[in-house]
Amino acid sequence: MIFLTPYPAYKDTGIEWLGQIPAHWEVRRLKRVAQINPSKSEVSNPMRDGHAVFLPMERVGADGQYDKSEIRPISELWNGFTYFRRGDIIIAKITPCFENGKGAWLENLPTEIGFGSTEFHVIRPHKEITAPYLYRITTLSEFRRLGTDAMTGAAGQQRVPAEFVANFSIPLPPLAEQAAIVRFLDFVDGRIRRYTHAQQRVIDRLTEYKQAVIHQAVTGKIDVRTGAPYPAYKDTGIEWLGQVPKHWELKPLKHWVRMNARTLPETTPADYEFRYIDIGTVGTGYLLKEPQVMRFGEAPSRARRVVQAGDTIISTVRTYLKAVYYVDGDPDALVCSTGFAVLTPRQGTHPKFVSYLVQSDSFANCVSAESVGTAYPAITEGQLGRFYVAIPPLAEQAAIVQYLDEQTARLDAAIAAVQRRLALVGEYRARLIADVVTGKLDVRAVAAELPHDTDAPTDTETYGEAYHVGDAVP
Repeated sequence: MIFLTPYPAYKDTGIEWLGQIPAHWEVRRLKRVAQINPSKSEVSNPMRDGHAVFLPMERVGADGQYDKSEIRPISELWNGFTYFRRGDIIIAKITPCFENGKGAWLENLPTEIGFGSTEFHVIRPHKEITAPYLYRITTLSEFRRLGTDAMTGAAGQQRVPAEFVANFSIPLPPLAEQAAIVRFLDFVDGRIRRYTHAQQRVIDRLTEYKQAVIHQAVTGKIDVRTGAPYPAYKDTGIEWLGQVPKHWELKPLKHWVRMNARTLPETTPADYEFRYIDIGTVGTGYLLKEPQVMRFGEAPSRARRVVQAGDTIISTVRTYLKAVYYVDGDPDALVCSTGFAVLTPRQGTHPKFVSYLVQSDSFANCVSAESVGTAYPAITEGQLGRFYVAIPPLAEQAAIVQYLDEQTARLDAAIAAVQRRLALVGEYRARLIADVVTGKLDVRAVAAELPHDTDAPTDTETYGEAYHVGDAVP
């Protein structure tokens, strides 16, 4: 058991979020210890003929990881993208990517320079601060909260201004302590990753089983009323469906549902208020977060599709194909992005059967194969409507829905239990990082004695079992 205690002496910073820091630390504005958004004019002419990493927003995670596999000629990236160098720190500036923590320390960039989304701010540390410590500063919840408060721009397109980043006051310990803090937090993160990866594997297995249950039911591989296959099948000639029960009807999806039946007209009053579902709001069968309340006059132009009870929305953008949501109950002024198709069941179609049908991995893979485009491959409304699906009689649809409601409820409860454990670990991690980075806890002695990674705890050792935070925090 490792105990962490406070420093022996503190001083008040006069900064509300920061409070007290160790007496020998300093407080500096970020622009005094780092360069914000360096100019690409520093790139030499010979280098401009080379190649560089390209990082669009979707290739940068909220955990500091990034996909550095795409290399392009610099001539293709020079105009219209954000410039950075190996060792720089990037943070997303647009909502919701900033709030979600998208950013990275580009320590292992395979090319000396790189380019990425224009929605990144770039921070290049000076000699007074180490890059990994500065990156930890940008992950603090208070940095994200205050940055969100400082955002400017229209709803749905708000951004953190460079001035906020430049003027953000940070705690600055001596370089040796910065190194100790990073060493300790890297050690802790390694243990947390082992635990979370093990728990994520549990979630993945439960999710795979849930998908198998849904697929078997909505394609008629089993009769949910008996638990056995149907007595007679017919060949559909469609790969993802294969054989289906002989009495099921095979018709294009648009025969069973109306698509995008209701749209907000451009003449909608500017003060009309609604709840908005954007592409990042939806998981597979549920909302990741509550819809954002906004007014029409301030809303992005994609906020147009009206959603009502019994509708199913499905993302038409390949990157988010698993975003499917069934609208249960009577929603109040609900509008979704044009990145979704809104499926409204026709007579003879059970509303929730449609939702389960399009949640199927096999259906999603079929949609993915038909998506076109470069940056955000997508499928058109016409293409989606032409997909052939097999639908049983209405009474049988109702039986399948009841069966899947019961089965998926059990699986969802098990998944939710694991997710709650992960959320608690995440909250504890965030608190510890904040306490260590802002000097509420002294890790110098502990960092000096840390074992090498080969001495790591097992996957099942939890964060709370490995470390104990002392109670005496100033």
